[in-house]
Amino acid sequence: MPETSDVVALWLRVPRREIAYVKFVFESYEGVAVCRTIDPGAAVVVVIAAPDFAGQARAIVDALAAEGACSPLPPPADGGTDLLGPGD
Repeated sequence: MPETSDVVALWLRVPRREIAYVKFVFESYEGVAVCRTIDPGAAVVVVIAAPDFAGQARAIVDALAAEGACSPLPPPADGGTDLLGPGD
């Protein structure tokens, strides 16, 4: 989970049928994080949170993982993609 002074990125594998649900859950916690589908085919989603909300974002990920809606992934070795660029 790379952390910079700007954002915390939490990488997730989400069953494709659950992507909309996971995004909806994060949207319901207004202001905590932004959820982006990085690779719909591989069902890879990244949750982007401000450092002040990282604990809350991790708690939401833990709750979703407990119900089988996602699995945390390590960040990509190459640093990943432009988190705020084209996607979805």
